Amino acid sequence: MAQAGSFVPNATQLELEAMRRDKHAVALNSVFAAIFITGLKVVVGVYTGSLGILSEAAHSGLDLIAAFITFMSIRVSDKPADADHQFGHGKVENFSAFIETGLLLLTCVWIVYEAGKRLFFHGNIEIKPSIWAFVVMFISIAVDIWRSRKLKRIADKYNSQALEADALHFSTDVWSSSVVILGLAVVAYAQRTGTTWLMKADPLAALCVAGIVVYVSWRLARQTVDALLDAAPAGVRSKIIDHVSAVEGVLEIERVRIRKAGNHYFVDLNIGLSRQVTFQRSGLVADAARAAVRQVLPEADVDVIAIPRAGRGENIFDRIRGVATRNNWYVHDISIQEIDGKLHVEQHVELDERLTMMQAHDLVTRLEADIRDEVKEIDSILTHIESEPARIEHTQRIESDAKLEKQLLAIADRFKEIHDMHDVEFKRVGGRLYVSCHCTFDDNMTLSRVHEVQTELEIAFKHAHPELFRVLIHPEPATDARR
Repeated sequence: MAQAGSFVPNATQLELEAMRRDKHAVALNSVFAAIFITGLKVVVGVYTGSLGILSEAAHSGLDLIAAFITFMSIRVSDKPADADHQFGHGKVENFSAFIETGLLLLTCVWIVYEAGKRLFFHGNIEIKPSIWAFVVMFISIAVDIWRSRKLKRIADKYNSQALEADALHFSTDVWSSSVVILGLAVVAYAQRTGTTWLMKADPLAALCVAGIVVYVSWRLARQTVDALLDAAPAGVRSKIIDHVSAVEGVLEIERVRIRKAGNHYFVDLNIGLSRQVTFQRSGLVADAARAAVRQVLPEADVDVIAIPRAGRGENIFDRIRGVATRNNWYVHDISIQEIDGKLHVEQHVELDERLTMMQAHDLVTRLEADIRDEVKEIDSILTHIESEPARIEHTQRIESDAKLEKQLLAIADRFKEIHDMHDVEFKRVGGRLYVSCHCTFDDNMTLSRVHEVQTELEIAFKHAHPELFRVLIHPEPATDARR
C-alpha cells in the first residue's frame, strides 16, 4: 500500500512512460547502428573505389544524421502540451521527417552527379571489388533488416511518423545495398572476362540506388507535407461522419476538421441538435459523438460543439417552446385555438418570483413578440405569468385530519376514471394548507385525459374545501400503483 502523500501513477501515465521509453530506446539504437554501418562503408568504399559503395556510404551518413534528428525530435515531441504549445509538440516529429526528406534528396543529387562523371567523363576509374566489399554490404543488409523491423514495430505501435520515416529509410537500404552488391559482382565478372562494357555496372548501380532513394523520398515527402499542412487522412472524415450520424439525437454534422501532430489526432466536430434538447442532454449526446469519433481514431482529442437546430418534425407547439428555450424561459400548458381562421395561443410562463410586476411583464411582452416573429401563423398570444420559486419553503408541521381525508376520498370516488386514491398527506407551509395524494388510472389512458381528470379533481377539492391552497396529485398506472 502506498504511504500517505506518495504519488501513485495511474494507468495512462504508465502507458505514456512506456511509450517514451520504447521510442527513445529504438531511436538511440538506430543512431548507434547508423554510426557502425556508415564507418564500414566509408572505409571499404575508399579502399575499393566503388561509387556504388561510396553512394551507399553517403546514403548511410545522411541516415545517421536523420537517425540523430529523429532521436532528438522524439525527445521533444513526447513532451506534454503546455501554455505555449496547446496542441503538444507532436509537429516536431513531422518536421524532422521533412528534414530527412531533404537530406535524402541531397544524397541523390551527389550520387547522380558522380555517376554521370564516371559514365561519360572518367570511365577509366579502377574499382577493386574485394571480398571485404561484399562482407560489408552483407553486414549492412543484416543490420538494416534488424533495425528497420524494430523501428517499424515501435512506429506502428505508437503511430510515430518520425520512426516510420527511419524504418522506411533502412528498409530501402536493404534494396539499395543489394543493388550495389549486384553491381560489384558484375564489375568483378567484367574484370575477369575482359568485358569492358560491363565496367559501367557500378555507376549504373549507383543510379539505381539514387532512383530508390528518390522513390522513398517522394513517399515520405507526401506524408510529411500532408501532416505539416494538416491534411485529413484519406477516408477518415467520411468514416467519422458515418459513425457520428448514427448517434441518437444528432440531426446533422456541420463541420469535421482533423489535424495530426506527431502520433496524436485532434478532431473539431460541430453537430446540430434539436433546440428542444436540454443542456444536460446535449452534453450526453456530445459524449456519445466523441466516443463515435474514437471508434475511427482511438485516443483522439475530440472537441464537440453542439448547435441548436429546429427539428425536422417540429410542430407549432415545439416551435413556441423553441423560442422560449432560446431565451432560457420555461413555458407550459400551451393551448392553441383557431378563432375565425386565426390562431390564438394561451400559455403559462414561469419567471423568478423576485421580479417586479413591471419587470415580468416586460419580459413576457418581449417573449410574445419573439414568438409571433418566428411563428408567423400566430395572430395573438395571452400569457399567464407564474412565479418560479427561488427559495426553499420550510414545512411547519404535517397535518393529520382524518375527517378531511375521508371527505376528499369521497370526492375522488365520484370520478369513474380514478381507480383508487391513497397516500394522502397534509402539510402546513407558510400558514397555508397543502394536500398531496396518489391516484391510479387505466394503464392505457392517454396522458391528456389523465391531466384533465387531475385538473377536475383539483377544482373539486378546492371548491369543497377553500382552505386548501395547493393540491398535488401524482398519477400512477393501475398495475403499478405503489411507486
